[in-house]
Amino acid sequence: MSTINLNPNDPFFHEERHASLAAVARRQITICGAGALGANLCETLARMGFARLRLIDHDRVEMRNLSTQPYLRGEIGAPKARALAATLYRAVQARLEPVTITLTEQNAAQLLQGSDLVVDTFDNEAARAAVSAASRALALPCLHVGFSADGLYGNGEWEPDYQPPQAGASDPCDYPLTRPFALLLAALAARAVADFFRQGIAYTFEVTWNDLHLVYRPTTLREAARGQL
Repeated sequence: MSTINLNPNDPFFHEERHASLAAVARRQITICGAGALGANLCETLARMGFARLRLIDHDRVEMRNLSTQPYLRGEIGAPKARALAATLYRAVQARLEPVTITLTEQNAAQLLQGSDLVVDTFDNEAARAAVSAASRALALPCLHVGFSADGLYGNGEWEPDYQPPQAGASDPCDYPLTRPFALLLAALAARAVADFFRQGIAYTFEVTWNDLHLVYRPTTLREAARGQL
């Protein structure tokens, strides 16, 4: 039996030991939204070794973001995407492309062009709808990740069956356990991204926080193309 020689000084040592992502690490991933879901997912993917990440978000870091998102007090007032790009370069020399403009129905196709995968984590209905329409028009694979306003339910759903949610009465980030729930969803989304590139599997997932019940629905890319998600 051959032995794989791993370098313990490699920043991606654990990923290489479990399942190498080297063959897919340079696929272009565009993450829409740099909030509790998008920023934590972006950090996770960068630390896993994905080297081509684009982050779209026009917001700036606020004090209220520090409890749920990977930003620092000294970054308050800075554009979220640029702040995270600097952090991840210092951490693992990841080259994150920050796009600090508002994604709209008019510019969505231009912003998403060239992506191998789009991950939507926006927190508003209009932006999610724009990402959905543009990804379909460009025939781009797109995973939408979100959670309910009460913080008790979250899911990840792929195009073409995604339906943008109706506007909620409150901000999901007002829920007291937002960070642990967002980290759980970011972890599930990161696994979905890795499995999508490595195995050609696109699965939806659902999480209910009260009973920690997880539901996976795997499907192949061929089935997804036929609208069988």
